[in-house]
Amino acid sequence: MASGGSETINLDTLSAQQLTQVKKQLDEELEHLTSSFAQLHAAQSKFRECLRCVQDKNKTPALKENNSILVPLTNSLYVRGTLSSASHVVVDIGTGFYIEKEVKSAADFYETKVGELGASIKDLEAIVQGKTNNVRVVEEVLRQKMVTGTQQQAPPP
Repeated sequence: MASGGSETINLDTLSAQQLTQVKKQLDEELEHLTSSFAQLHAAQSKFRECLRCVQDKNKTPALKENNSILVPLTNSLYVRGTLSSASHVVVDIGTGFYIEKEVKSAADFYETKVGELGASIKDLEAIVQGKTNNVRVVEEVLRQKMVTGTQQQAPPP
């Protein structure tokens, strides 16, 4: 079994208690990776929504005639606002920093972010799959050790 690609452990040489410990550690890593996977998906969805909004901005004739818009404060709370420029948007580039970009540049930024997150999700998915396989192997070896231990303890008929 490969542990993170850095070392190989022969599971047959481990005791049942050690196997249980290895399984517990793998389960914890898997839980953390699964949580990270969900967070990456959420971030990618957020960037996709931003990209959609930026792309729709130029398609909406009402914005070119009337600069009145609804600005989202939360997922369910909007306030009326006015666009100061129809050709520029403010982009959250992370950690609370915002910059003004042209609409095309903002769309490119969000497309890049969606692509980068997609690649990270794909890489993480492979890691999660590997960890899941490792957990299955450890469980199988542990099950075999338990059965062998039970058979050795039972008196012959």
